[in-house]
Order: sequence, then structure tokens, then C-alpha cells
Amino acid sequence: MSLRQTEPPIIAAAKAGFSTASAYRIEQDPRLPSQKQGPRERRRRDPLAAVWDSEVVPLLRSVAGLRPIAIFDEIRRRHPEIGAGIRRTLERRIRTWRALNGAEQDVIFRQEHPPGRLGLSDFTGMGDRGVSIAGAPLDHRLYHFRLAFSGWEHAQIVLGGESFVALAEGLQNALWALGRAPLQHRSDSLSAAFRNLDADAQQDQTHRYEALCAHYGMEPTRNNRGVAHENGSIESPHGHLKQAIEDALLLRGSREFDTLGAYRRFVDEIVGRRNARNAKRLDLERPALQSLPERRTTDYEETIVTVTSTSGFVLRKVFYSVPSRLIGHRLRVRLYDDRLECFLGSTPLMTLRRGRAHPTGKHGHVIDYRHVIHALRRKPMALLNLVYREQLFPRRAYRRAFEALLAGNGEKQACRTMVGLLALAHDRACEAELAAAIDAELDTGRLPDLDSFTRRFAPGPAAIPDIIVELVPLHLYDELGTVRAGGAA
Repeated sequence: MSLRQTEPPIIAAAKAGFSTASAYRIEQDPRLPSQKQGPRERRRRDPLAAVWDSEVVPLLRSVAGLRPIAIFDEIRRRHPEIGAGIRRTLERRIRTWRALNGAEQDVIFRQEHPPGRLGLSDFTGMGDRGVSIAGAPLDHRLYHFRLAFSGWEHAQIVLGGESFVALAEGLQNALWALGRAPLQHRSDSLSAAFRNLDADAQQDQTHRYEALCAHYGMEPTRNNRGVAHENGSIESPHGHLKQAIEDALLLRGSREFDTLGAYRRFVDEIVGRRNARNAKRLDLERPALQSLPERRTTDYEETIVTVTSTSGFVLRKVFYSVPSRLIGHRLRVRLYDDRLECFLGSTPLMTLRRGRAHPTGKHGHVIDYRHVIHALRRKPMALLNLVYREQLFPRRAYRRAFEALLAGNGEKQACRTMVGLLALAHDRACEAELAAAIDAELDTGRLPDLDSFTRRFAPGPAAIPDIIVELVPLHLYDELGTVRAGGAA
């Protein structure tokens, strides 16, 4: 067309490199071939012509959230003559109709996060990862804290559910590990923590959460219930962190850990490597963060319990054993996510592992056989139908031994032998070694023999030192009291 400004069509076409006929055709109609195409016409009869306007559109207008598959099933129920092959056609037609005539949808507004302003907390389930501790599956979740600007994060294993105690402990651990605090803290609505509480208890939890944030100078905020994308700066990193843990477990080659502490260190190492990648952004954000207060604030619930004649107390549908000398006393108990700290007045007594009630509603038990072994020695038959008998045995070997003794020696002798084995483990501080010896005996088909184990784990004569005490003659004490003048005859 540029050459045609100065040349005739034949010469312009030759210089442009196409035929003379194309040159005359372009002069008559300068549109491109794609612009000359008419709208695509239907090549077959519309299978929805009889039902679209009369039935499908009214359904779409009356029920906004109705799925296309539900409409498809309903139309086929009303009209059996319509074939199953129209499903995709119906779904495309509904999608187009909703784009032109449907309701307005919610809009997500991308936000800028200035340094030091926002930190977020949330919980995420980890029960599907197959982690086990000493052979027992670990049903747990992670408390996850993250700074929106730098991406610095902290993760902590939570053994119970989403509770205020778990939030308070995890948040404070995160802030003290960071060494600073953001201006705002955002969490979800904590509906899981408030689910079984009455209105007064929910209000109390709300005041405690606000007081916790006020202690660190943070403004407490929450996203709207059921709107997860308002917490998107931590909801999405949940998946990345869990996938990083999954990759590390695969590289490790085992999901079995000897202790809960080993698993905690495993997770901490993964989080530390992820934070190392965000070190430069954290350096930019750190000056904008605020200083921490002088000390932590309360991250536990406190209650008063009474030790009953069963040498224990019940708290949150879990029975905890304590030394029998505390029977009749009132203990002050601090309840954490994974432990109980017991006080007699202001005197610390002990720390107990926190138990959980069974999902069926049955009471749980946290038992230390050392607390009751002295009484079982006097009443060995009490072991037979003891409510918490299974939880009394410290290791699986002791449970195997009792089952074998019941089958081989009868109830009375089995109870006496089993109580003797537990007493031996307590008196000689050989719980693990005795368990290994019991397993070895059972594996060979022999029943545990209390007398042989007593001799085996008795202190050896070579280990007992011979102490010889030489008595001083008494007259020497009289001489010590005699004073002689120097040079006297």
C-alpha cells in the first residue's frame, strides 16, 4: 500500500512480492482476511433450545450458588430424552451466562505491608504427616507466626487444639526469639478456642487476648470469620512450611523420632533455614519493630485442685497421679499446652505431662507408677482391675510381661510378680534395663522370674566399698585439754 502511493498496481505488486490479482483485490477491499470472516454459525441443532430459556435460566436466577452438575441432573430427570453428552455444553453455556448476567463476586484487594507493622498468627494441622514418637503416632498441629513484610517466621508444635494458652505461649516464644514486636498482631476469630465456652468465658478469653497484645504494645486485629484470604499472608505460607517439613522427612528417610524434643529440634532447624533466606529483609524491617517489655506475661491457665484418696486429681477430664503424701492438700496448677506445673502454696512441686481426654468422652490418665508403687506393694491384687492399669506400665515390655504372667501363672501370682517388677524398677532405678531384660525373656518364651531379676539388678559386691573406721582412744581427748608451759620440767 505504501508503493501504491507512487506506482501503478502491477509495479507495486511486483516490488511487494505478490501477484497482480492480490494487488487488485487489496485495492478493492483493504480489510484483512480475518476481518472478512463472518460469525460462526451453528453446525447442529441446539440440544438445549427447548429447556434453556424456560427451565435452566429460571434455575440460575433463583439459586445463585447452584452447581452446573446439579442443574444437569435436574434437567435430565425432567427430560429423560436429553442425552448425557450435553453436560459440557450446558456447563459452558452456564459459565457464559453467569459472566454476562451473574451476580457480582467478592474482590480481593492486594495490600502493601510496610516494615514493622503487621505480624500474623494461625494454627495448621499436621496429623496427616505420619510423624510418630517412640512408635506412637503423634496427633498434633503447628502454631505459626509470621511477619508480613520480611517473611520471618516461627513455628511451634502444639499437642492440643487451638486454645488461648497455645496462642499465648507460641506468640510470646516467637516475639522473644525475634527480639522485637510488630505494631499490630492479626489472628483468626479463634472460633475453635471458643467453641465449648459459654458467653462469660468467651468474653474473658477476649479480654485476655487484648491484654496479651497490650503487654507487648501491639494492636490486636482479627480477620472476619470464614474469610481466610484476609489472613493470606500466613495462610499461604502454611502450605510452603508444611511442604518443606514433608520434603525434610522424605530426605531423612524416617518419620519416627525417639523423643518429642528431637522432633521439635527438627522443625526448628527447618524454620531456621527458611529464615536465613529472609535475613536481608529482616534487617530492613528490624528498625521499624518496637522493643519488648522487661518480662513475659501469663501464658497459662491457673486452677485449684484437691488431691483425693486415689493419690491424684482430675482436671479437664484427665486423672493425674501425684505422690500420696499430698492426699487432702489443695494444689495450684498452671495449665500449659504440653505440661502442668503444680504448686503447694507458692512452693513448686513437680511438672506433669499434660494428658487429653479420649475423643469418645472417656477420661484420660497420666500415671507415674512411682507415685503408687509403695501402696501396690501392700495391695498387689489391686493391679488386676485397676482403672488406669494400662497407663501404669511405663514401657510396653511391662505390659507384655503382665499379659504373659496372667496367661501362665494365674491372677494372684501374676499381680504379685508384676508389682515386684515395678518395685524393682523403682528401687534400683533400672526401668529401661529391666524392660530390655523382660523383652529378652519373653522373646525366648520364658516368663519373667522376679528372684532372678532381683539378683541380676542387685548392687554387685565389687561396687560396695569396704569402709574401715579406726576408733581413736578416748584418753587422747584428755590430752588435748592439757596445757603445758614451754620449758617446764
